[in-house]
Amino acid sequence: MKILQVIQRVQNRGAETFASQLSNHLIEYGHEVRMLALFPGDAILSFKGEIKVLGASSRIRFIDIQAWKEISEIVNSFNPDIIQANAGDTLKYLILSKKIFGWKGIIVSRNASQIGKYLKGMFQKKFNGFLYRNVDAVASVSRASQQDILYNFPFLERTELEVIPIGLEKKELSDVSLESGKTKNIIHVGGFTFEKNHQGVLNIFCRLLEKNSNVHLHLIGDGPLKNTIIQKVHENGLTSKITFYGFISNPLPLIKAADVLILPSIIEGLPGVILEAMFMETPVVAYDVGGISEILNDGNGYLIDPGNEKEFVKAVDQSLRSPDHLMIKNAKEMVNRDYMNKKIARDFLSFYEKILGAKNCDK
Repeated sequence: MKILQVIQRVQNRGAETFASQLSNHLIEYGHEVRMLALFPGDAILSFKGEIKVLGASSRIRFIDIQAWKEISEIVNSFNPDIIQANAGDTLKYLILSKKIFGWKGIIVSRNASQIGKYLKGMFQKKFNGFLYRNVDAVASVSRASQQDILYNFPFLERTELEVIPIGLEKKELSDVSLESGKTKNIIHVGGFTFEKNHQGVLNIFCRLLEKNSNVHLHLIGDGPLKNTIIQKVHENGLTSKITFYGFISNPLPLIKAADVLILPSIIEGLPGVILEAMFMETPVVAYDVGGISEILNDGNGYLIDPGNEKEFVKAVDQSLRSPDHLMIKNAKEMVNRDYMNKKIARDFLSFYEKILGAKNCDK
């Protein structure tokens, strides 16, 4: 099978990282995979082959005819069986290129979040509706993500749909030490965007400090709201209690060294960082948003009603004072059984074969 994976940018973001890892496993299973990035970037992704950079322009993404033409040339030259759009502008570029230049190809959209949360007006909904009417299949990262996209675009019921979660890679780990002594270490991993709710992270941490002064917060990630959060930390006199790390390509050693991972997000699809924490035997406390409840429950972590900071703090405090070792064991066993990328790649292959089989039957 020939597969073209299209990503937004050569960047260390969840969609690009997962597409790279998935592509490597698909190659291991004997398939020919190429990767195409719309925009350049300076990250080093794990894909074992060459990533072709289109050089599209984000300033003219609605009229980027030259980029659409180049996509057409790449598709006609490679002749892939499956073309997968991995978030960002990838679906937009693929559909507009196909409409303008008339190339043939099966387009699979990977739905990794909750699109309904981003539809701000009638134009956005109508335009995205146009895009999704022209896809051949949608792979959603969680049942919640699939329900959300069907609620907003019910015509997709007639499309090939599948729920395929994100997976993990086994990696070599180095030993990392965080704050020592009696200090308990709390970690949050995520880009500084509104979805990740860093203001909520600060609120929860301040409440926790009222219960236990021997705690330290570790924030991993970059993003547009980072400077705002740094300023708030200074204003509240918390600089000695909070460490900012910026982007880290492999946060697993830090997650392993922490006493608890927190994720009070506003929007999520299926966050890989929860699976990473479970794999590293670090307890997780998270809001019940998106598909989080599909992997986190009372048997393997702490699932809190969205916005309930009081209960969130209570759960973090409980985990720090008395870790539930059975809960931690259950979480790791689940990840090893269901969420490693070798298995996830087989699930994608089965979906691709199902799509191709349905297309052949339609001929």
